[in-house]
Parts: sequence; C-alpha cells; structure tokens
Amino acid sequence: MNIQVLPEHKLSSVAPLKQFNVEKKEVELILVKEQNGVQYTNSSVVASPSSRGCTSGSGSAEDEVRETWGKKMDFLLSVIGFAVDLANVWRFPYLCYKNGGGAFLIPYVLFLFIAGMPLFYMELALGQYNKEGAATVWKICPIFKGVGYTVIIIALYVGFYYNVIIAWSLYYLFASLTSELPWLKCNNPWNSPNCTEPQHINGTFLGNRTPYAKYKNTPAAEFYEREVLHIHESKGINDLGLPRWELALCLILVVFILYFSLWKGVKSSGKVVYVTATMPYIVLFVLLIRGITLPGAMNGIRAYLHIDLEKLNDPQVWIDAATQIFFSLGAGFGVLIAFASYNKFENNCYRDAILTSTINCITSFFSGFAIFSVLGYMAHQRENGAQRAGLVFIIYPEAISTLPGSTFFAIVFFIMLLTLGIDSSMGGMEAVITGLSDDFKFLKRHRKLFTFAVVFGTFLIALLCITNGGIFVLTLLDAYAAGTSILFGVLIEAIGVSWFYGVDRFSEDIERMMGFKPGIYWRVCWKFVSPAFLLVVVIASIVTSGNLRYDNYIFPRWSNMVGWSIALSSMLFVPIYAIYKLLIIPGTFKERIAYAITPEHEHHLVTEGNVRQFKVRQC
Repeated sequence: MNIQVLPEHKLSSVAPLKQFNVEKKEVELILVKEQNGVQYTNSSVVASPSSRGCTSGSGSAEDEVRETWGKKMDFLLSVIGFAVDLANVWRFPYLCYKNGGGAFLIPYVLFLFIAGMPLFYMELALGQYNKEGAATVWKICPIFKGVGYTVIIIALYVGFYYNVIIAWSLYYLFASLTSELPWLKCNNPWNSPNCTEPQHINGTFLGNRTPYAKYKNTPAAEFYEREVLHIHESKGINDLGLPRWELALCLILVVFILYFSLWKGVKSSGKVVYVTATMPYIVLFVLLIRGITLPGAMNGIRAYLHIDLEKLNDPQVWIDAATQIFFSLGAGFGVLIAFASYNKFENNCYRDAILTSTINCITSFFSGFAIFSVLGYMAHQRENGAQRAGLVFIIYPEAISTLPGSTFFAIVFFIMLLTLGIDSSMGGMEAVITGLSDDFKFLKRHRKLFTFAVVFGTFLIALLCITNGGIFVLTLLDAYAAGTSILFGVLIEAIGVSWFYGVDRFSEDIERMMGFKPGIYWRVCWKFVSPAFLLVVVIASIVTSGNLRYDNYIFPRWSNMVGWSIALSSMLFVPIYAIYKLLIIPGTFKERIAYAITPEHEHHLVTEGNVRQFKVRQC
C-alpha cells in the first residue's frame, strides 16, 4: 500500500509498555525518495519477537534488567551527598560575606529558581526516563551525543584533583590525633624563622597593613603551605619536584575507599552514602552549637549576614551568585543523569529535584553560621581570600586550635570534610563509569575491572598535584577543567533537550513516568530562561577570565594556554561528534540532518542497492 502522507512521529524513545497486556507489534515504515522527488511510503505490521520487547531505546534484554537503587533513600542520599560538597562549606559562606551578606541571597535565590532547579529537574528526568548514562542518553537526539562525552571527560578531569583535596583532609585528620594540634605553635621543624603565633599579632592588621587572614607566617598557614604542600620548595608550575610520600599514602587510601564504594555499582555506593551524606550534618550541628556559645560568635554571624544592598550594583556579585548556584547543585557533570538512570521508571523525580536542590542550598546557608560563629570568636575582622582552600585548611583549623577540647573538634571537622569529599567524588566517578559502560557494553560486563582502571587512572594523574609544586597544577585544573567547559556543556545540553528533542516531547516523557506534565513555569525555563541564563554565564566566564594566579604567584602564559587546551579538549567533543555523525550517514544533507536530530528508535537510515531509505520503526 502506497501513501504520500508522512505522519509526524512524536513518540518517546523509551516509553515502557510493560503495564499494558497487549500483543507487541512492530510497525515498519519505509520512506523512499524517488520519482521526481515524491516520497512514497510502504508500511507493514509484523509481530515483534518476544525477546526484544518495546521498552527502552535499544530494546535489549540487558536494558530491561538494569539494576536499580535498593531503596529510595539510597538515591536521595547519593544525590544530596554529591551536591553537598566541600564548596558548600568554604565557598558559599565566603561569597555571602564578600558580596553584601544577606543581599547576596537575592541573586542567589533568583538564579536558583530560574536556572538551578529547572536544570536539576531536567537532568533527573532525562536520566530516569531513558535509563542511560550521560552519553547514550542522547539516543533522543544523536547529533548531541558529543555533549555526553564532554561531561564525562570533565567529570574525569575533576577526579584528577578533587581526590587530592580529600587526601589533604585525611592528612589533617591524622595530624589531629595528638594532644596538641601541630598548627598551634611555631616550634615545629617546618616552621620558618618568621613564624608568628596568633597571640603575638596585634589587632586586625599587621604593621604593614596586611590583612591577618593573608598573613603567611601564622602556625596554621605554615602547616598548610610548608608541611602539607611544601610549596616553599617550588618556584612555580615549572618546578614540581617529586610526589610527597605522605600525601601519596593518603591518596592511595582515598582511592581504595572510592573503589570499594563503587565496584558493585549502586548496590554498594547506595549504602556508603548513609554515612558520608549524613555525617556532615551531624558535625555541622555540633560545630554550630559549640560556635554560638563562644564569646564573639555573634560578631562573626553579623559579619556573615550584614546586608549591603549597594553591592547589588556590582556585576561581579551577580556573576558570583550565578556560578555558585550552578556549581553547587552539580548539574552538567553527568552525575544526576547517571544516578537517576537507576531509579524505578515511575519514581517522582519532580519531588526529588525540589527536595534535594532545596536541601543543598539550605546546607550552604546553614554552614555559614557554623563557620563564622567560630571565626567571630577569634575577634578578627577577616578579609580572607579563602574561596578555595584557605578557609577550611588555614583559618578554621586555627580557630579550632584555640578552643578547649581542640583535638576533638579538629577530628570531627576533618571527618566532615572527608565525608563531604568522598560522596561527591563517588558521584563523579559513577558518572564516568555509568556513562562509558552504557556506551561500551563490554565495560559493563567487566565493571569491577573498569572501576579499578578509572580510579587508578585518576590516582596516577593526581600524583602531579601532590608534588612540591602540586598546588599550581591543582589550581590550573580547578580553573580550566571544569570552568567554562562545564557551563558550555550544560548550555548545549539544555538546547539539545529543549529545542531539538523538544520541550513538548520531553514533557510527554515526564507524564508517562509520573502521570502529569510539567507546568508552564518549568517549560518556559527549559526553553528560554535557562539557556539564556547559561549563555550569559558562559560569556561572562570567558570575558572575566584573566591570567591565572595563586596568591602572589602569576602563572606563565604557556600554562594558561595549557589550561585552555584542557578546557577545549572536552568541549570539542560536541562539534567533532556532530560532524562525524553527519559524515557517516549516507544520503542528502537534509536526510542526514533529519536522521541526526531524530530519536534513534524512530528511524534509521539504510541503503539497499542504489536507493537511500529511511527506515522508521515504531513500537
């Protein structure tokens, strides 16, 4: 039977039909372009083999038995554990203090609602519906598969240096197991002749007007830079030296923890997070209770929350709020897609997105009280440049060292940092493992070996970050590996889902899972607001990027070029894969585009003799 009308197919790629007790049929629709350009259609209905089914994109048996979380709480704690990381403790309180206190919450909450939550929700729904990792989830629009590789590579890059920060926390934890904390006094082998104990520092500023928090010769600062980092033995990024064996042992222990948390998939990692995701809240509560009972605590909290509305006239405040809400929630690393892919199909991921993103932001705000109540106790106005590691590895340990029972509080504080880091690193590694093993099935069959290869590979690269000049390598990776590149990746992801796969089709997918469509608010954010937001942030991150520096050290130009090369190495997967996809498809340019932007289950291009055909398959 020949017909000349081509219906528009808007079915989703993986809508399951398990709930319907009907005979499964396969409809084959052959479109042949011939005879003066007129398209003729031939269709037939055939019984579908029972072994194939009509469930997910590939229809394989392996997809039907995809493992799921043991309990709903395993998933929630995993998402919370990943999103709530070290940056919640050191970066948000610093930014809030720096950018007008309570006034900073205005752009922060605004960006949470117009971009943070919508993107968070989008990734959870995308992963849960398609039951795939960050790469193969793009069977919904094959030309965008390159962005899946982009986020996987970025997650791998982050593992190169993030595990080192966890190793620092472990080193500090071991160093805290003494009756007197080693960063309390200046009588240690690593201290310089210029070391000055806090009680000998007069007031907020030293005689040369140097802010106290930037004073490099306090015991806590020298412990961090001279004992942990050995930065004084390096002249810069071109003078790294050998890895330090103490940090190497800590890094090995971190890698072992990660491996045995991940080797069995979500069945094992879902149990680990019961400790790693809940422990930080217990510790933060203990530190807050202790902090607010100290003299001067209210001064610190007032400094944290002081409202300076004039700061909102500074564009940098809005840029800081935008980047913080984005990096805090963790969208774009492929982790949320990977975690959600192990959910049950009918799970309410809308409620999960609202709950977990809200908990994440409240945790950031709450941690500021625990941190600044103790800093207020030190009776110093902190103008700290601690948006990275200074706050948690210099200033706060120094504050703890002056408390009664300092050893106990130091131990629980660094246990908190350790658990914050472990579950976030687990999320990043899981994104890599799930993303690649879903794409290359032989890796899934050898998950334990592949997991070992991933974590051991990150260990080898991380060795560069624990040399005498390792902090310069870490700073370079932190600035470029997951900066502009991750923003770019999420921008392309949002465009691919909203404009090519289509908000309407995506909303229908969500309705099939949960029984209701997303409201107009979510659809408008996905299609217009969030992509526009991301585009502005990407441009701002490029425009505001200057020569990289660490404290007073300015990185050489060649190192900045290396950094941008690292960033481009992940971003280029987007255009390269798109070009590759178009080149391997036979047919006219229009036919290639049509194939590349249409979900894989709807049609694929075949060649029979000299006739190019689209074969459209619908279950």
